Amino acid sequence: MNEVVAIKALEPIAGSGPIYLDHHATTPVDSRVLEVVVKMMAEEYGNANGVENIHGERAARAVADAKETIARILSAEPEQVHFTAGSTEAIQLAISHAIATHSAPLRVAMTRVEHKAVIDTVLRAERLGLVEKSWIEVDENAQLNWQSVERVLTGGVDLICVMAANNEVGTIYPVRKVTHLAHHHGALVLVDATQAIGRMALDLDDDILDYIVLSAHKIYGPKGVGALVSASFDRSSVYGLQGAHNPTPNVAGAVAMGHACRLMELEGREENERLAMLRDRLQARLISLVPDLKVNGDSTSRLPHNLHLSAAGAPNDIVLNRLRGKVSLSTGSACNAGAQEPSHVLQAMGLPSALLESCLRIGLGRSTTLDEVERAAKLIAEAINEVRHDFTGGTHV
Repeated sequence: MNEVVAIKALEPIAGSGPIYLDHHATTPVDSRVLEVVVKMMAEEYGNANGVENIHGERAARAVADAKETIARILSAEPEQVHFTAGSTEAIQLAISHAIATHSAPLRVAMTRVEHKAVIDTVLRAERLGLVEKSWIEVDENAQLNWQSVERVLTGGVDLICVMAANNEVGTIYPVRKVTHLAHHHGALVLVDATQAIGRMALDLDDDILDYIVLSAHKIYGPKGVGALVSASFDRSSVYGLQGAHNPTPNVAGAVAMGHACRLMELEGREENERLAMLRDRLQARLISLVPDLKVNGDSTSRLPHNLHLSAAGAPNDIVLNRLRGKVSLSTGSACNAGAQEPSHVLQAMGLPSALLESCLRIGLGRSTTLDEVERAAKLIAEAINEVRHDFTGGTHV
């Protein structure tokens, strides 16, 4: 138990240390979820595949309960929940399954703003001759271009990839409408709900359970566990050798993810209202403190904890360097950290170079306070204004 105390001692204390506003990249593990993880590792440590003894039976029951929780939230069946090592593996399994169960090559359409895990998997499959890809364009708010959607559907497609909500600018997508259209044309749908679960009404039913991807570490669970929810998925029917052996379940991770989902189910609505209020407060304060600040994404349909900004004349890498140790935020997807080219999401939105080079992604979270928002607004504004002054002599584009 001493190790648990040490872990808890690392939790942020209000009013001290850097302010964490990068909850799109990852979230801290909720202390209630941490208790579940420790219990499953130290007390209920059985192998869920080894149900010949009581320890394995208890572990299997715990995993089954976690599946039931996730299934209920998504209006699915427990047997449709397949735990993975994270969203990326779930995406790879879904696309591999679609390839294996369709005539080659699989015709895949994806939005220009999908997570790199989707795009990179499709592009790799294309290089192997397993996929023919097409793109769905977006507008300046990262919303779907419906003419592009119709063009893809009428041209023939087997699988459409559309995220529930964008991981950079927070734009929310009409998943149900896309799915109805796709199914009408005989196509399956892969929904990356990594950022969306618990933060928006997914409005899911049996009609759109082709492939849905989730991740625990975006909802205050541990890293290294996710889920693929699918009415048709079977590990024995995937391209390659991924389904050759049923892996030993990550019992602690699966149970923790189920508990994290349960907490989002119970507390999500109230939490989202609070975060939206704090986000709007932060946005208003920054706009008042930073001239010509631009908010990116769809302001009428975005995640409640998301704020994506551009401040022309203030290169974002320099701004982040000024904020280092004071406020933790990012320039975009954690998977693109250190990349030398601008975000593919912002490029697809058609943002001019001055805005591309100055974008900042802010993600508020469960532990974010009003005091932190007020302090972060001042620190971010000071960093931007100082960088502008240093680079442009106080002028801005």
